[in-house]
Amino acid sequence: MITGANGQLGRCLRDILQDRDDICCYYTDVDTLDICQEAQVEAFVTGHAIGTIINAAAYTAVDKAEQDMENAFRINCEAVGNLANVAKRHHAFMVHISTDYVYDGCTYRPYTEEDRPHPISVYGSSKLAGEEALRQSGCRGIIIRTEWLYSEYGHNFVKTMLKVGSEKERIGVVYDQIGAPTYAGDLAKTIIQILDTKPKAEGVELFLYANEGSISWFELAKTIMEEAGLRCTTNAILTSEYPTAAQRPSYSLFNLSKIKNRFGIEIPYWKNSLSLVINKLKNISKKMA
Repeated sequence: MITGANGQLGRCLRDILQDRDDICCYYTDVDTLDICQEAQVEAFVTGHAIGTIINAAAYTAVDKAEQDMENAFRINCEAVGNLANVAKRHHAFMVHISTDYVYDGCTYRPYTEEDRPHPISVYGSSKLAGEEALRQSGCRGIIIRTEWLYSEYGHNFVKTMLKVGSEKERIGVVYDQIGAPTYAGDLAKTIIQILDTKPKAEGVELFLYANEGSISWFELAKTIMEEAGLRCTTNAILTSEYPTAAQRPSYSLFNLSKIKNRFGIEIPYWKNSLSLVINKLKNISKKMA
């Protein structure tokens, strides 16, 4: 069972799994299953004999969450607890996706799974609470924290920059936030590769995943313009010049050693995946023209 199946990661998982005849998949989203209602989750898991749950559902409106704390925690924490409790009762394995926003970004070395979280936003706090709800359920599973997710689907930074770059001559983008742009398609492949190993460990284990490399939002925006052949000039600005309701971690790099070594995963470099997605979006535009 995949929750949040209409989101970026959910749709990338669909793309990968559509050719897997050995896996029976049920795709759910808010219109087909309310994961905030444990009874609904129980009925769905029972009725479809679910053995694995991939939770790709989340409240991701980072700035809105500052004023909408109740809904952020309901979806990012309570719903995770519901899924995990049902998974525990049915001996199902659960994969839960979390975020770099559980960190404060006040370090200048890549984070490891051993580093202590310290969220600085409601969104980050709600995602960390969801992780704890999963651990406290006693079910088997893994948590994968990821960052700067984008794809050819939905709303994301890459698609926003392509739109803005085609409409404006000049934009300002923050240069003092560092991370790794992560293609949802690469994360989806990694999730399925992990599940194909049939992990049997008891309890919940944490892994960090992002594409290889590092860059600032400003440098990423500039690269997007270049890759897409757009003439929009990108100017570097400070975070303080672009105030937002929620604070963002200023440094979000991950040490990827654990997930690579445990599962033998080769992680693509961020720019290679970015080029792939921009080409996909160009092809989609041509077909729509």
